[in-house]
Amino acid sequence: MEIYQLKVFLEVARCLSFTEAADALNLTQPAVSAKIRSLESELGTTLFHRLGRRVELTLIGQYLLDKGPELVNLETHLVQEIEELKQGKRSTLKIGCMSDTANHWLPSLLFRYRQQYPDVQTKCSQFDSVEQLYRAVTSGEVDVGISDLSFSGFDEIAEIIIDTIHYSLVVSASHTLAQQPWLSLKELYHHPWVLSPETAPSRIILEKRLEELGLSLANFSQVEYVDSPNLIRTYLLEGHYLSFVSNLEFQVEQQANLIKLVPLEEFALGTPLFLLLPKRFSQCLAALGQSGSQRQHGLEPIQNFVNLAEKGIQPFGQWSRREASIAAHAKAQDPSQSRKSASPPTPQVARFQSPSVHVRSHIPQHTKSLTLTIGTQNHTIQTVTAGLIIQKLGLLEHFLPREGRYSGTQYQIQWWDYSSGAPIVAGLQSKQIDIGVLGDYPLLLSAVQQNAGTLAETRLISFVASNPDGAGNDVIVPHRSLLNSFEDLRGRVIAVPFSSAAHGMIMRSLHRKHLLDDVKLTSIDTLNPQSRSKRLQQVDGYAYFAPFHEIAKHKGGFRRLSESNVDRLPTFHGVVVQQALAETYPEVVVAYLKALLAAQYWYATTPIAPTLVSRWVNVEAAIVAKTLCGRGKDDAIGTDLQKQGLFFSETQIRTDWVNEHICQLAMISGNEHLRQINLNRWIQSEFLETARASL
Repeated sequence: MEIYQLKVFLEVARCLSFTEAADALNLTQPAVSAKIRSLESELGTTLFHRLGRRVELTLIGQYLLDKGPELVNLETHLVQEIEELKQGKRSTLKIGCMSDTANHWLPSLLFRYRQQYPDVQTKCSQFDSVEQLYRAVTSGEVDVGISDLSFSGFDEIAEIIIDTIHYSLVVSASHTLAQQPWLSLKELYHHPWVLSPETAPSRIILEKRLEELGLSLANFSQVEYVDSPNLIRTYLLEGHYLSFVSNLEFQVEQQANLIKLVPLEEFALGTPLFLLLPKRFSQCLAALGQSGSQRQHGLEPIQNFVNLAEKGIQPFGQWSRREASIAAHAKAQDPSQSRKSASPPTPQVARFQSPSVHVRSHIPQHTKSLTLTIGTQNHTIQTVTAGLIIQKLGLLEHFLPREGRYSGTQYQIQWWDYSSGAPIVAGLQSKQIDIGVLGDYPLLLSAVQQNAGTLAETRLISFVASNPDGAGNDVIVPHRSLLNSFEDLRGRVIAVPFSSAAHGMIMRSLHRKHLLDDVKLTSIDTLNPQSRSKRLQQVDGYAYFAPFHEIAKHKGGFRRLSESNVDRLPTFHGVVVQQALAETYPEVVVAYLKALLAAQYWYATTPIAPTLVSRWVNVEAAIVAKTLCGRGKDDAIGTDLQKQGLFFSETQIRTDWVNEHICQLAMISGNEHLRQINLNRWIQSEFLETARASL
């Protein structure tokens, strides 16, 4: 179908007369008839009912009359843009966005843009819905768009992440919840809520997240919906309602201390803010970038705006050049780096995935169920980013695949918490646990198939935390004990959680000192020696993994042996999955790793994180911070977290460390079978690479 054919059709449809259309178009009547017949032939249908000299539109003709002008207008825009590009005269930049972005996020960027490019005029158009914004971008009404919802489902639009928006609970400053540092939606069911219309981005994002968690607005006892921010403000201030907003909204009220934003557990991560470009512009800009052309061209105003937006100069969000460099640094970590490490690796920037405009209202019917059982050690603080934090923040539910072959899948997630690694290893091998979080020694035990006919194979997919200096496992003895060194342990009894990282450490250390046959190692059925006074009379000390030796010291009565872990072998924790899960549902494994990366980013960038973890596990915040490195400063404990942590959050698998553990342990009686581990087959880092690339 040619544009000119369409123009002829539209004129005939307007006049409902071939003769009048011919006069208007300065054509002969036979020429007009020929154009219409040609168009009908190409479409394979009639567009007019011919009734003598009168004509009427068919149903398809009426549809083409409704939609055809959009194509004609698009052609007009394209011709105009091409002329501007040819002449280098594009001096007006047209930007489209929603009102919150226009009022609070965009002004700072536009000010800096006009300061740098004073010859370019800018025009900002506000839209009431994302559908209107979509039409404006695709029709050429605006050159670029700004959106907090994703347009990735549309082939004609390209999107770039330029900032991060954070969503929170909002309440009146006089509300009883205003002083809370952290809340969960599950605590707020019985409060009255007021929310924006269903087309508002905040409402779409809230309902999508509730759906991921198996919840809905029906769980809330009272919800009212209003059409304007002014009404929401009234409900908040006069009725003490709760609402859900982004950090771009109610800026004046926040500055006046009239309302407060309270972080929500379910929205611990931010969501992206996108810059939208028609695909034709993005392709041209990419081509210009690759060519390195310095010539003036008509797309310069757009290119300059994109470059400025990507620098993250906005005052509200978190995304910036610094974060971009952080992400690049995290991806460039050298796995062959030295065993010693002066500082923790920088976490990769993580955000929630924004709902996509074209699929947001689709609620699939559940057709199948997939159960995931995850074995964790919540009180082993260095592993909380692989289990407890993912569970508490609902991160796995967010990243699990829900499209393609997973469309309609209903996930059942079971979190099984253990005090040490041995039962997790047993659960993995008996196929009762799908994903296990383990210390170094039990990780290796999970890889060994002593009975290939009955035990499931595992795959190591990621590290979780590490200490390159080998700290994290210690021997502790009562304060009054005369024991001070490993040599003093000759003829003594040491209790240890069997098949734990501490078990591996004590065996290696005693073997190195030639004391393994002279010291009795006995199993312990509790990780709290203070509560087992009778047991204390039967043993001379304990071998523990962090943070339990620190807890015992903190409560009094115990001290660390003057020399522990004499081999200084790096300490690490990791994640293993059943081979069957990795082969059958690789996207689920990637989703878990994305949740792990997100948990590590949250812990590293959230000052209150150690305090929250301490509440969840009932361990003092000072011990949490002393065990696992964080970033920033927690005023509740007044501690610089980055300098204090014993363990660094680390996902990069260090094959050389794993091999060192195998070599040393395999020399010890009862561990010879560790030589059977085929590291090339057992370690599968490609899942982590995929997760990092798609986060």
